[in-house]
Amino acid sequence: MTSIGTHQESHYGRPLLGRILGERFNLSNAKLEEALAHQQEKGGRLGEVLLHLRMLREEELLEGLALQFGLPWMPQLETVAVDHDLIKKVPITFCRRYRVLPLRQEEGAILVASTDPLETVALDDLRLLLGKPIKAVLTTGAALLARLNRAYDETANPAGAEQVMEDIAASESLDQLAHELDEPQDLLDATDEAPIIRLVNSVLFQAVRQRASDIHFESFERGLVIRYRIDGVLYPVLTPPKHLQASIIARIKIMAGLNIAEKRLPQDGRFAIRTAGKDIDLRVSVLPTSHGERVVLRLLEKETRLLNLSEMGFSGGRLATIHRLIQLAHGMILVTGPTGSGKTTTLYAALSHINSPDKNIITIEDPVEYQLPGIGQMQVNPKINLTFAAGLRSILRQDPDVIMIGEIRDRETAEIAIHASLTGHLVFSTLHTNDAASAATRLIDMGIEPFLVASSVVAVLAQRLIRKICPECKTPYKPSAEEVSRLDLPPHTDITLYRGVGCQACSQTGYRGRTGIFELMVLDDEIRRLIGSKADASAIKQAAIAKGMMTLKQDGAERVLQGHTSLEEVMRITQQEVEI
Repeated sequence: MTSIGTHQESHYGRPLLGRILGERFNLSNAKLEEALAHQQEKGGRLGEVLLHLRMLREEELLEGLALQFGLPWMPQLETVAVDHDLIKKVPITFCRRYRVLPLRQEEGAILVASTDPLETVALDDLRLLLGKPIKAVLTTGAALLARLNRAYDETANPAGAEQVMEDIAASESLDQLAHELDEPQDLLDATDEAPIIRLVNSVLFQAVRQRASDIHFESFERGLVIRYRIDGVLYPVLTPPKHLQASIIARIKIMAGLNIAEKRLPQDGRFAIRTAGKDIDLRVSVLPTSHGERVVLRLLEKETRLLNLSEMGFSGGRLATIHRLIQLAHGMILVTGPTGSGKTTTLYAALSHINSPDKNIITIEDPVEYQLPGIGQMQVNPKINLTFAAGLRSILRQDPDVIMIGEIRDRETAEIAIHASLTGHLVFSTLHTNDAASAATRLIDMGIEPFLVASSVVAVLAQRLIRKICPECKTPYKPSAEEVSRLDLPPHTDITLYRGVGCQACSQTGYRGRTGIFELMVLDDEIRRLIGSKADASAIKQAAIAKGMMTLKQDGAERVLQGHTSLEEVMRITQQEVEI
């Protein structure tokens, strides 16, 4: 967490921070007095105390500090232009240590992003180093680090995979090169390594740079195809010739500590890399196929900041409902959707929101994706018979208030989870169903009595992830009558929609980043009665829609009208939704 904040007393005529936070973010006098008492007892800045006591989010505190010090507030740096010639003069270690980033020259001064208005020593050092006055803007720690890493990545610009391929074309003894064990400390320092090692490192580096979540090395009859999954969609990036296939895959297996001689059985491993200061964990899956081994790498950035619920994409009314639901003392809340639809991220955001010293929160997951401070997390291990059901029984003996189960896969886990929700525990879990209404029928199909499902489940949230239009190349257009009808609007409605035409910032895809669309079904007496009488999913869904539930497709259409995403993207994601 960024070390920020200031004292309550006014300095040099500046307004009081407490007054600003009270007016801007409704920080009550009672909370402020509590924070001041804690500050008097323990010391430290008021801002740090407010963050420690979870009375404010970092973004709110920083915005308040920007107002207090009269500095521009810039919460998003993702699309802000950075002068590469400027940052070449400043060591990356200095920027990381003091949380500063020179952006560009503006009106004879250097615009510098910072996370602390009181970090005057570092700003003075930058003034001396760059020889110009400094104009500070305030931003969040996460936004600054993300933009800083990307800026230095772009400046370093090591040889791309295509250039390395040209080098390899003239090389000999490729199999020997692939087996070299020397590994660079940082992928940006890999220019002197052997060609195969450089090729693999370059593929990994570019995957991180393009925000890929997975890298696929796919063996076919005529060669190897390398593809990145970016924002949920696979894109081909490179097609090395067939004779390099064995060497490339062998190099990856060496990095993951796998048996390079074993080519008949599946293997799983992991390794870590560091590129431009970012630590990345990679999970490796190797699968034998008829044309050679196929490898998939899952990239997990260690410093990835968990989203909070307000950043997930919920509309205002549903966000308030979810905040109310996750504060309940008992009951079961289910999140449904296919693999990769962001279910775990939503549950982590919910747990982070309710996490406090007076709650005992324990999770059982497969696997534990991210560490949550202050929350007990257990990973299932079938090899020693630590299944979801077995782990859940043990968790119930730990006096938990809140339990999160990674996934309900079988009747035994479902029965224990429902029993826990009926005996004073709040239970979160996920299911693989297409919509919210199908969750209840799925539990009944598992063998759970309908009356138990009706009495334990309090809400079901179905979700999908949709790509957001790239802000750099976002272009308005007038939709055709057919497109308007697909949004369920009257034929001659005059509206403007948007699409991304493709640019360098989004790798010519037209999209950058993702957000969620949601279908929230809160169980009331009528829906409970339908579940108890074994009604089918369509009847339950109709009843929920009559009560005001917005479907996934309707939520997606609303995002299209707001200009967040394209009509094509929403139709791609929701085309499997069954119309009723």
